[in-house]
Amino acid sequence: MKKNILLELFEIYITFIKIGTFTIGGGLAMMPMLRRELIDSRGWITEEELIDYYAVGQSTPGIIAVNVSTFVGFKRAGIIGGIAGTLGMVTPSFVIIMLLARFINSVSDNPLAQKALKGINVAVAALLTHVVYSFSKKTIKTPVNFIFMMAAFFCVGILKLPSYIIILGAIAIACVMVFVRARQLKNHPEKNEGGQK
Repeated sequence: MKKNILLELFEIYITFIKIGTFTIGGGLAMMPMLRRELIDSRGWITEEELIDYYAVGQSTPGIIAVNVSTFVGFKRAGIIGGIAGTLGMVTPSFVIIMLLARFINSVSDNPLAQKALKGINVAVAALLTHVVYSFSKKTIKTPVNFIFMMAAFFCVGILKLPSYIIILGAIAIACVMVFVRARQLKNHPEKNEGGQK
């Protein structure tokens, strides 16, 4: 049993090392890799869980990708699994930053490096577009969902409101909607179970 736990922790660690090493851009840019490794290849979580982890990771302090790795590791093997997932995600960044730290000034002035970074930015933009499309299929199921999405986009993109205000506002609206829904079900129990009497 102990051996199985060690193998599980090792697999969690190696999986997140792979994700952390071969994804550029962090945050949402990691979503395609997370989806392929955690859902398609290993079946550790569902798409709905990944979306939930991202939402909570966005709402809590710290880096989104690290938060997600902690959640997934915790689900697989408890607290020690969360630690393994976190260490796996941060190890590549730590090693690469330590190796590049002494060369960063020369890289920033190198025209070839600047062109490479611009190319990476285009690739990250394409990945983010794919992520938005994938998220939309899973989360925008009603006209109300679409309205909320467009309202959030307007507040962030046009009004330039800080993201934490949007998150807090969404939490408040969700709480009100749950409260109203609970009151409706309490007053009209026949609407429960899909509206069937």
